[in-house]
Amino acid sequence: MPNPDLDRFTSRRSTVYANDGIVATSQPLAAEAGVELLRDGGNAFDAAVAVAAALNVVEPMSTGLGGDTFALYRTADGEVGSMRACGGAPADATIENVRQSVRDHEESASWYPENRGYAVDSSDESDDLSMPFLGPHAVTVPGSARGWEATVERYGRRSLGDTLQPAIRYATDGYPVSEVIAHEWQAAENLFTDSHAVDAYLNDGAAPAAGEQIRLPRLGESLATIAERGADAFYEGEIADAIVDEIQGKGGFLSHADLAAFEVEFPDPVSTRYHGAEVYELPPNNQGLIALEALNIAEEIDAGAQPLESPERVHYFAEAMKRAFHDGHRYITDPDHVDVPPLASQQWATRRATDIGAAASDVSFGVPDSHAEDADTVLVSVADGEGNVVSLINSLFAGFGSSLVANGTGITLQNRGASFSLDPEHPNSLAPGKRPFHTLIPGVVDFAPEESKDDWAAFGVMGGFMQPQGHVQVISNLVDHDLPLQAALDRPRWRYREDGSLAVEGRIGGHLATKLARMGHDVRIDTPTQFGGAQIARNNEGTLSGATEPRKDGTVAGY
Repeated sequence: MPNPDLDRFTSRRSTVYANDGIVATSQPLAAEAGVELLRDGGNAFDAAVAVAAALNVVEPMSTGLGGDTFALYRTADGEVGSMRACGGAPADATIENVRQSVRDHEESASWYPENRGYAVDSSDESDDLSMPFLGPHAVTVPGSARGWEATVERYGRRSLGDTLQPAIRYATDGYPVSEVIAHEWQAAENLFTDSHAVDAYLNDGAAPAAGEQIRLPRLGESLATIAERGADAFYEGEIADAIVDEIQGKGGFLSHADLAAFEVEFPDPVSTRYHGAEVYELPPNNQGLIALEALNIAEEIDAGAQPLESPERVHYFAEAMKRAFHDGHRYITDPDHVDVPPLASQQWATRRATDIGAAASDVSFGVPDSHAEDADTVLVSVADGEGNVVSLINSLFAGFGSSLVANGTGITLQNRGASFSLDPEHPNSLAPGKRPFHTLIPGVVDFAPEESKDDWAAFGVMGGFMQPQGHVQVISNLVDHDLPLQAALDRPRWRYREDGSLAVEGRIGGHLATKLARMGHDVRIDTPTQFGGAQIARNNEGTLSGATEPRKDGTVAGY
């Protein structure tokens, strides 16, 4: 089968409409899993968990049981809420302990492949060590299993076991791998150096090709165990034993006590009003405040009034984004450890907008050595006929996470702890039990908060630091320009990068890149896969609609 050309957009998609349920995500079989739950009497929450579990099987480099999960939602009775299921650093993971363990294990550590460029320099025993990107020290307590269970128990109609059945079937019976995912799976051929991972996800050392049938029986058995016994089977018992053995056997600190102590949270969302629409995001330790601050600054300078195809529109939104990134990466961390200022307030935006002009500025941002800029993940957006809309994100952080798979389970362990800093003075410094700065931000928007009209959508744009930038661009496309859902996702995108450059897609038209360069931006062309993975599901007065990311294998399924 010929390899697809991932840099071309040669297909046309329409917004999908339905009456009873709509599911948008990055893989067609996973979307069908959600519709299956809806048809069987579940609601949007059940469907979202079913899709997340199925994505663990059909898009295993991006998501899974060994990762974290978050949700934003609006229920049929009008509640707007969020769910956060991300664990903290192990109790023994002090800066001093991690530094010493990295030094002790560096020579034998296979999880620092030179071709990934993340090897640490331990020649100086003081301050030159960075938080490892791969391996056991990057693994924080995974939250997905308890997050899935808490979601269906609190808001769903079906059991956790019911929602896991499509995923178990795909893992056990097998499925053909889709095009973009097959391309991303190839990274495992160099990434996996441990036999537990190789045996679980490679066939004679090779990743599956597009259209090739693949089975993941070990993962299927783990999912079946959790379906039968609940999330406790992940955090206690044989699966927990395998996870702890995998981490501690390679020099990490995650313990049985760390796993058993994990609990799901339901924090209040944060929000702002943008040109009449109320946009909801996750609070810290997630980067939702960055999206809200950028929208507030953009409104302050009237960026949305610029013509859709104009360089001025990109310029002013990018300038708003730069300042929001600088503030967010300076202040956002676990709020249980450090206070976070009111970045989403209008007063903050007014002050930050004062130095924005017609020429580009250079604004630095980023957590040193966090390697979070280009991380990728999955998003599920679901709406049902009752009025529930759910945006749920499930992630391993980097592709195949830490590169470690718990022996015999098929469970890939995330590397979210790589976002910590080993500088004790940094707000996002490593500390026992502390949750790292998290890029993951599902979104919900009320398009008519001041009207009697009922018009809500669950949305998001995945991809490391692209996420808040994608939120801002999609919201502007919908609110400022009233584009149809699919057209709002199809529009060429831009992103401000950590190195100060402004990346744009090659298909951006009208000599826009040249005009942005004349404004002083350091413009570069980047591949489509660097501009995120968007999904959206909307309920507008009872009519459901959805759109999916053209840069992924995604689809929208409705009934």
